[in-house]
Amino acid sequence: MRYLMSCSLGLALLQGASGAQSAPAWAGFAGNAQHSAQSSTAPQPFGAIHWTTSVDDMPQIVGGELLIHYASPMITAANTVLVPVKAAAAGSFRIEARSGATGALLWTLPTNYVPPPHDWMPPLPAVLSPANRLSVAAAGGVVLSRSAPDSATAGVARSAFYGLAAHDARAAAYNAAVEISTPLTAGAGGALYFGFTVAPGSLLTGTDGRVLRSGLARLSPDGSGVWVAASDAASDAAGDAAGDAAIDRVAMNAAPALSRDGNTVYAVVSNGTSGELLALDSGTLATKSKVALTDPSSGAPAWIFADSSASPLVGPDGDVYFGVLESPFPQHNDRGWLLHFDAALTKARIAGTFGWDNTASIVPAASVPSYKGASHYLLMSKDNNYLGSGTGDGLNRIALFDPHAAAPDPVVPSVRTMAMVQSVLGPTDYPGTSQIAGTGLYPRYEWCINSAVVDVRGGTIIANSEDGHLYHWNLQTGQIVESILLNPPRPEAYTMTVIGPDGTVYAINNATLYAIGR
Repeated sequence: MRYLMSCSLGLALLQGASGAQSAPAWAGFAGNAQHSAQSSTAPQPFGAIHWTTSVDDMPQIVGGELLIHYASPMITAANTVLVPVKAAAAGSFRIEARSGATGALLWTLPTNYVPPPHDWMPPLPAVLSPANRLSVAAAGGVVLSRSAPDSATAGVARSAFYGLAAHDARAAAYNAAVEISTPLTAGAGGALYFGFTVAPGSLLTGTDGRVLRSGLARLSPDGSGVWVAASDAASDAAGDAAGDAAIDRVAMNAAPALSRDGNTVYAVVSNGTSGELLALDSGTLATKSKVALTDPSSGAPAWIFADSSASPLVGPDGDVYFGVLESPFPQHNDRGWLLHFDAALTKARIAGTFGWDNTASIVPAASVPSYKGASHYLLMSKDNNYLGSGTGDGLNRIALFDPHAAAPDPVVPSVRTMAMVQSVLGPTDYPGTSQIAGTGLYPRYEWCINSAVVDVRGGTIIANSEDGHLYHWNLQTGQIVESILLNPPRPEAYTMTVIGPDGTVYAINNATLYAIGR
């Protein structure tokens, strides 16, 4: 849905089973800690909807639009699907564990998590670690961790990045003032990374005596925590905070990303309208480098928009990508830009032509036989051109882009952006619109994805649309090869698509999780 349309771990608690576990089939937001959204399992054909379940017991529809970012399901290697569910209008969440084969409910885990102040409802922060440990946010910046998610009974522990003892001594005060504000990201060793907010003037302290301020946290599996205030992280090594004085938060919904070697965590900090991309030491959260996020056309600070769920993406070569909204708005038709940097954030590289609420997916170049360029990987992204925003014509696409080849931008030709390799136009005309002069076409429904799953072996993409269908795009032929109707059209915020370990395809549309297969 586009912008203007619409410290202790408490290990004595219910210790679970121990032993080696297989890494999850899908860890959470965009699949892994780099957010590449890749699956090594081929999707089943779209023969039928196997099962469905609600992800929102009380969806809030405003003017016909569903303005909420639903969290991604997580899937274990043993095919247990962990579904974040919103239970009430203002929040109240739980995790439901369901059989991937049948959808049968296996167990539930309630949480008292309350989102920070927001416009569009944020997702419930949750993740599966590589050791198959489920972690989910609770009130007060507390994290609940459940071992053995494939078991109906297992251990649940509580921890807090600033110290659980501090929280429990004044639980009501912490619960009212401190909240996790981004999806959780899990490193290879099980450490969790996330942004958090602290209400101004709360003067709450952690067990180390420091007054809590909004920022970024690292929580180890043993319950010990490290945190840094966003304002401090934005200051450089010399302590020069010029231009950074107003930065006071980690960008809402922007899940931190880890470098492929796990040594660097990338996070976005903001003053509420603009901000910086930071590279921090993944152990200490000390800032290594940073870069201001600017509009590639105007040079003005880009807009870091709280209704976006764009998150940093780390490419196979270490390059880092992050989607922003254009400034001035809407000189790029409300499309934003996908900013692009080297791993050290010292060099700006070719930007993408769409980015505002989008986390691109990584596609191996070898999956696209028609591609003859030099890049080892391509980026799959939405390419919506919103009707009524600037010169937007409503011809909404999904597309592959070459991150290392430039071409004139289709909206602002004076800017060179990533060259398009291939694209697919939305299949369904938007009702009540007029034919676009000179094209013989009508505006199309938007593609309804934040991060779309890539079938790496088969060279295909799974993407859903606001027209209510799920689509299967074959990158070898460039054609949509199958689709299935999920529900009537619904303008809504963008969601993710996922492939399970048995090839079942999952999509969220109209407050429902659909499991699709042969």
